[in-house]
Amino acid sequence: MSLSTWLKAGTSAAAMVLAAATAATAAPVTSAPAPAPDASAAVVTLRYDDSQAGGWEAAITAGVASWNANVGNVRLTKAAPGVRAEIVIVATTGWPQATLGPVRPGRQVRVELGAQAVSDGYNKTRIAAHELGHSLGLPDTKPGPCSQLMSGSSAGTACTNAVPNATERSRVQNAYANGLAAAVPSGNRVLVDAP
Repeated sequence: MSLSTWLKAGTSAAAMVLAAATAATAAPVTSAPAPAPDASAAVVTLRYDDSQAGGWEAAITAGVASWNANVGNVRLTKAAPGVRAEIVIVATTGWPQATLGPVRPGRQVRVELGAQAVSDGYNKTRIAAHELGHSLGLPDTKPGPCSQLMSGSSAGTACTNAVPNATERSRVQNAYANGLAAAVPSGNRVLVDAP
């Protein structure tokens, strides 16, 4: 085949691709519904033990419910008495803090729900959901707006949002994709959430 035949064929093919692309972008855009979660996708179940978190039970229940409602491939459940939990939650007098995950099934992280933050006016449910976010692998995003759960204390005492935003949900979904938690950062890093 001669060079001019090759060039003509290439030019014709390029013109057809360009025409198809133009037609595709000119077509009206319709908003398709979000795909339903894959029922066959593996769900990681993580147990939590709040038996040492007296006074925080309602906040923990609400924080757990927020994560369970917003993330599909990881499920937080209360550990039965005597069963080893992946997330141990305790009440303390200091500032809230937690081990940075993502925690894997069979491993263990600690969440400390500190009374100092409540004394300073921070919302208990937001604190509990935020600290659970650390266990699921999310670092702080300080400073940040109230719409970011992981902005923590930097959003101010008026902020009561305990719901992870789309980016936070996506990061947790990715960390637990295919039924496995992503590699745990080395050093068992503890994040203290003082302002």
